[in-house]
Amino acid sequence: MDKRRRRLIKATGGVLAAAATPAMAALLATPRQSTGPFYPDELPLDDDNDLIHVSGESTPARGIATDLGGRLLDLNGNPLRETRIEIWQCDANGRYRHPRDPGRRAIDPGFQGFGHTRSDAQGRYRFLTIRPVPYPGRTPHIHVAVYPEGERPFVTQLYVAGDARNADDFLYRRIPVEQRPLVTAAFEPKASSAAQLSANWDIVLGIG
Repeated sequence: MDKRRRRLIKATGGVLAAAATPAMAALLATPRQSTGPFYPDELPLDDDNDLIHVSGESTPARGIATDLGGRLLDLNGNPLRETRIEIWQCDANGRYRHPRDPGRRAIDPGFQGFGHTRSDAQGRYRFLTIRPVPYPGRTPHIHVAVYPEGERPFVTQLYVAGDARNADDFLYRRIPVEQRPLVTAAFEPKASSAAQLSANWDIVLGIG
């Protein structure tokens, strides 16, 4: 297990503590959440920021294609540039690309399952993925990890705003009610040849 993955596994639980006093902080920090059991044991050879087109597969991923993007920011609203961000999630059949996934439905070969990118000079990031789907015991969600320079990895989960299943999800319910909007995004229709939906979500780390 490499150093990056060991650091990721340790980055679980709790709410990110603010690194500035309330008077100094212009933004609220995005709450931390657990990594979950299905972070890839082995990263796919094709692990770019396009999760719905896999090299060597002629058919794109099943599911509703979604353009997911936003900004990485510190507490003062400054962009976090050239910062690695990863996402991973189950496919449209509710399956993770992980040997311990207990699901019985077939894994979608057209869905990458994991992707990464780096934020640009304005802190912006972008992924092409699918709208997350539920699986037994969990509401739809996307796992997210950020690796800020000189800081421990930040791990959280993104939820679909307005999804009725959120109210019964054990991890979503652990988040204080007033902080839940910080880990939810609206998945809205988008007129695009690449995606049917778009979701905009800024991630604020407790630094700065």
